[in-house]
Amino acid sequence: MKLIICIAAFLLLWLLPADCFGIENLTVVEHRVIALFVFGALMWIMEAIPIWTTSILIIVMMILTVSDSMILPLNHVGEEGFGPVISHNAIMASFAHPIVMLFMGGFALAIAATKCGLDVNLARVLLKPFGNRSEVVLLGFMIVTGIFSMFMSNTATAAMMIAIITPVIAQLPGKGRIAMAMGIPIAANVGGVGTPIGTPPNAIAIDYLTKNPDLGISISFGQWMMIMVPFVIIVLAFAWFLLIKMFPFSQKRVEINITGKFRNDREAKIVYYTFLITVLLWITDRYTGIDSNSVAMIPLAVFTVTGIIGKEELKQINWDVLWLVAGGFALGVGLNQSGLAKSLVASIPFDTWPPIAVIAGSGLICFVMSTFMSNTASTALLVPILAAMATSMQGVLEPFGGAETMILGVAVCASMAMALPISTPPNALAYGTGLISQGVMARIGICVGIVGMILGYTTLIAAVKLGLL
Repeated sequence: MKLIICIAAFLLLWLLPADCFGIENLTVVEHRVIALFVFGALMWIMEAIPIWTTSILIIVMMILTVSDSMILPLNHVGEEGFGPVISHNAIMASFAHPIVMLFMGGFALAIAATKCGLDVNLARVLLKPFGNRSEVVLLGFMIVTGIFSMFMSNTATAAMMIAIITPVIAQLPGKGRIAMAMGIPIAANVGGVGTPIGTPPNAIAIDYLTKNPDLGISISFGQWMMIMVPFVIIVLAFAWFLLIKMFPFSQKRVEINITGKFRNDREAKIVYYTFLITVLLWITDRYTGIDSNSVAMIPLAVFTVTGIIGKEELKQINWDVLWLVAGGFALGVGLNQSGLAKSLVASIPFDTWPPIAVIAGSGLICFVMSTFMSNTASTALLVPILAAMATSMQGVLEPFGGAETMILGVAVCASMAMALPISTPPNALAYGTGLISQGVMARIGICVGIVGMILGYTTLIAAVKLGLL
C-alpha cells in the first residue's frame, strides 16, 4: 500500500501541468525533478522498501529521465522550455562522493579498532571521568562529541565516537541503547555550530556578512564562540534530557568491566598510529591542506596494504549506509544542476512578507531543504539571496536583529536539520548501527531541531541587542 501511494504521488506530479506548481518558467527537467524529489522523499519517509534501495532506484530513475543519458522518448533537448539536463556522470559520482569516502574511512577505522581492541580500551579511558551512571555516561559522550565537532568534521567526529561507544551500547538492554546511539549524531550536528569552522554553513554566512560592501559586518572567531557556545550547551542539555525521558535506561548503571591492556604487537601499533595520525589530520585539515574526506582514505589504504583489513573485513562495511547517502547526494545534484533549487527559492515572495516572517520563513525553508539535501548546499543557495534582501530591508529588519539575524539564522537552521538518515552524515552513521528506526530519528530530530531554531534566533536577536554582534 505504501509503495502504491508513493508511485501514485509520483505519477500525479509527473502528469500535472507545469502551471500548477506556481513556479515561473518551470522547465520540463525541473518539473521531472520535482516528481522525483517528492517520490524519493515519500519512499524514504514511509519506508515502502528498504531506504538504501530507494537511493539506488532514485539514481537510476534520474539517469533515465533527467540526465544527458535519458531514454530517447523522453529526450527533447533543444526544444523550448525543456531546460538544461543533468550530467549522468555527476549523478553516478554520488556513489563516490567525498563524504561516501569519508564513511568508508570511518568504517575502516572502526573495523580495525575492534579487531585489535583499541575501541574497547578507548571506551574504558573516556568513560572513567563520567562514572558509571548510564545517564551521566550518555551526557559525557555528548559533551566530548560536541567539543570535537567544534573543531573538526562532524562526520569524522561521529564516525570516531560511534566506534568508541559501540562496546558501551552492547552492554545496555532496552531503550537506553537508542539514547546512546542517537546522542552522538545530535551532539555532532549541534556542536558544529559552536565555532566558525565547525561546519561550512557558519563560514558561508560569516563570509557574506563580512564581504558584502553594503553590510560590512565583521564577526571574529571569539565573538562567534562567545555567542554560540552557550547556545550549543543549552541545546545539548535539552537533547540529553529529551533522550533520557523518551528512552529511559532500564539499567541504571553501566558496568565498566572492560579488562585488558593496550596491545603492543605490530598489528596493534599500526592501528594505534594510524588512528592517531588520522584524527590529528582531521583536526588540523585547515593547516595541512588535506580535507577530512581525503584523510579518510589513509586508514583504508594502510589497513588494506598491511593486511589488517582483508576481503572478509571489507564485507563488514555498512554498504547500505553508503548507498543511502549516495541517493541523497544524487537528489542534491538534480536540484542544483536542473536549476530547480534556485527557481524554488526565487518563487517565494519574500518582499511581501512581514520582517519577522521573512527571518523565520527563510530559516524554516533552509531547515526543510537541509533535511533532504546538503546543509552546505542549502546555505550556499539561500545566503546570497538573503544577503541581497537584507541590504534593501536593513531598516525594517533592525527591530529583529537586522541582517545578522537573518543570515546567521539560516546557518544555524541548516545545522538543526537532523530528522532523517539522509539529513546529515552523522545521522546516517547512527542509523547504520541498526538501533534507530527512521521514525524514532524523525521524532527526536524534529523536536531538537525546532527547539534549536527557536533558541538560535532568540540568541542572535539578544546578541545584536546587547551589542555582541
